[in-house]
Amino acid sequence: MTIFLVIIHVLVSIALILIVLLQTGKGADMGAAFGMGASQTLFGSGGAGGFLSKATTVAAVIFMFTSLTLAYMSGTRTGKSIMTDQPAATETAPAPSAPEPQK
Repeated sequence: MTIFLVIIHVLVSIALILIVLLQTGKGADMGAAFGMGASQTLFGSGGAGGFLSKATTVAAVIFMFTSLTLAYMSGTRTGKSIMTDQPAATETAPAPSAPEPQK
């Protein structure tokens, strides 16, 4: 389940970045007002304001949901470690060896 949520979280993060980068700034409509060809956009003459703002909202909600879910899941791990049943290993360090005589 965690791996699935992480994959969804990463995909939504990339989508959110791309959606925000596709949006035009506030000053971009000035070119269309003076006939500079900015009104010929990919999403029609009205622009992509409505679609991109709704897509941003949906992506942000999914991003927040996956963020909160992953944070909750990481804080409430109930899985048992495989190392709890094993006693601690007590290794003794080997004695230092004497240096070899020079020939």
